[in-house]
Amino acid sequence: MSEVELFLIQEGDNCTIYTLQFLRDTESEFEKFISKFIDNAEYSEDYARIAAFISRIARTGAQERYFRPEGKMSDSVVALPVTASKLRLYCIRLSDKILILGNGGVKSTRTYDEDPSLKGYVMTLQKFEKLINEGVNDGSVTITETSIETDNIFEI
Repeated sequence: MSEVELFLIQEGDNCTIYTLQFLRDTESEFEKFISKFIDNAEYSEDYARIAAFISRIARTGAQERYFRPEGKMSDSVVALPVTASKLRLYCIRLSDKILILGNGGVKSTRTYDEDPSLKGYVMTLQKFEKLINEGVNDGSVTITETSIETDNIFEI
């Protein structure tokens, strides 16, 4: 089990963007993704495409059309970009106005399930979403139209 908290990246009228931060790590999950690919020449176009999507989402909202469905039918795990790309950034899209960015990597298999790293990123988000939902049910997490309010440290 690892302790993780919700970390606010950007708050806005159209979309509030969060990421996860494991307490044992110095970087958030999204910062780890950036660190892996920002200076990687092989994936620079794919990284730039994902960065452009995030910038657009911050301005206009996390509309469903920006994401490719991932995870299970019962969760809100999605991936960027929806266009052809070798990179995937996994996210939880709670609504058009709330997005939680996770981590991601190079997708070289048919499905994320076939790659242990990608599967781990998706499973972390699935577990976190389950904990958020449990927090809503017990009152320790409040989700408004544009924000998630909690003081919880979650055990994943």
